[in-house]
Amino acid sequence: MTETTRKRSDKKREAIIQAATQAFQEFGVNGTSMDKLAELAQVSKRTVYNHFSKKEELVMHLIKEQWKSALVNIGVEYQHDLPLNAQLEELVFQEVTFMCSEGHLELARVAIGHFFYEPEKLKDEVAQLKAQESSLHRWLKAGKADGRLVFDDPEQVVNEIDSLIKGQCFWPQLFKIEDTISEDDKRRITQNIVALVLCRYAS
Repeated sequence: MTETTRKRSDKKREAIIQAATQAFQEFGVNGTSMDKLAELAQVSKRTVYNHFSKKEELVMHLIKEQWKSALVNIGVEYQHDLPLNAQLEELVFQEVTFMCSEGHLELARVAIGHFFYEPEKLKDEVAQLKAQESSLHRWLKAGKADGRLVFDDPEQVVNEIDSLIKGQCFWPQLFKIEDTISEDDKRRITQNIVALVLCRYAS
């Protein structure tokens, strides 16, 4: 493949991703066909399938991009001279907001439905997401190095925080057994989680 051909292919792939982002927001994942994606991206249906053989592959790509934007590339750095609770609340609130956002929930419903009978594949996809070092990982490590946090394994702390968030802000909303969480409730949940974590791990 020549450089020009590769660039053209990359541009088409990006157009498809942008079209999917727009279409999923406007029509929902289930209401978006591959034909619609091809139309919005101004490419052929065959081109769409060349880049993403199934709509679910495109969904997983967008979930990974969401994950990076919301949890990996947050511009929150550990500050030695600031209270731990204020810093951690900023990080946890970002994740709370991300986990219960309708855009993420809709993509997650499709992904979970697609992989429901293929748990090993779902496990692999989740492992790829969690393999990335998040802003929370980096903040915890810096707090430990500064002597203000005490724990053995940062991954364990991240998993505990993740479980507290998902138990209140992801699973109930994913299955629509609870109403949308208000901004006030997001703040309350965040503060309670941070209080629990720091009660256990602050030095």
